[in-house]
Amino acid sequence: MNKRGKELSLIEKYLTLWIFLAMVFGVALGYVFPEIAEVIGSLSIGTTSIPIAIGLILMMYPLLAKVKYEEMGRVLTNVKLISFSLLQNWIVGPIVMFLLAVTFLRAYPEYMMGVIVIGLARCIAMVIVWNELAEGDRELCVGLVAFNTIFQVLLYAVYIYIFINVMLDWLGITKGLNISISMGEVAKAVFVYLGIPFIAGVITRYGSFKIKGREWFENVLAPKISIITPIALLFTIIVMFSFKGEYIVELPCHVFRIAMPLVLYFIIMWFITFFIGYKLGFDYPQNTAEAFTAASNNFELAIAVSVAIWGISSNQAFATVIGPLLEVPILISLVNVALKLREKLYGVEVDKSLVLLH
Repeated sequence: MNKRGKELSLIEKYLTLWIFLAMVFGVALGYVFPEIAEVIGSLSIGTTSIPIAIGLILMMYPLLAKVKYEEMGRVLTNVKLISFSLLQNWIVGPIVMFLLAVTFLRAYPEYMMGVIVIGLARCIAMVIVWNELAEGDRELCVGLVAFNTIFQVLLYAVYIYIFINVMLDWLGITKGLNISISMGEVAKAVFVYLGIPFIAGVITRYGSFKIKGREWFENVLAPKISIITPIALLFTIIVMFSFKGEYIVELPCHVFRIAMPLVLYFIIMWFITFFIGYKLGFDYPQNTAEAFTAASNNFELAIAVSVAIWGISSNQAFATVIGPLLEVPILISLVNVALKLREKLYGVEVDKSLVLLH
């Protein structure tokens, strides 16, 4: 284990494997016990499945409790950095994912919508890990995460309405399909799955600071609650795939279709952001933080909102769970790319012990 590798926990390092196993287990469970869908469906209020709602809120809560909102001030003082981040995260990123989804999934509108929803959710968790491993600017990264979290709370519902209702209809892609969703419905889903854990996370964070101190929160409580997110994510995937048993033969084909725009998005956004940042004169730590922030997505939020809007057995929700399956191996590869570009472009020799994959 290298000196930065300790930042990646065992469950994070093998998250792709756990997600794949959860998918397989969910499909098998749905086949062996087909009545599971009815049982979960009975535990609902309206269209909201209570067990899944609890799981999704728990999935988001630790992420939002660990966001260092107090670092936002440092980011806001650097107009150049924050303007570039704003452009990449809230204009370029969503448009790039939208275009890729339309290009590759036009014939599969439900998958297309799921991928678009992913593109609108900016990362607030794992990006900190990738930035640490690549030796980026830690304070800038957490500041950008805090900034994106606030923007997500304020804009995510609006963005979904614009990109799904307005833009797809304007392009005539979903003509004849009933895909319209109400702004109120999206706002409600965002409040439940982002607003509630956001409020709980802020109270937990700053309440802990006041009662036990910042050091206790960072070193004791935060590590303990961190495990909740991957467990809740895997639980959600198992339940979702238990509804998808009928796709067991076609599954690899469907996964490949959804994976193509996502893989391209990671690569395009990271390289575009890194090289533009280099041309703008950002130093390596700043540039790395910007690149990983722009190239990462909040899959947990995308899953939660897709489930809330379209249902747990929907193809839109199915598409969102493919993201974390791809994120870990691709972003770790980009960590290695960043370290090598630091040597090539910035003249800093790479410590071979930092390279995670050879």
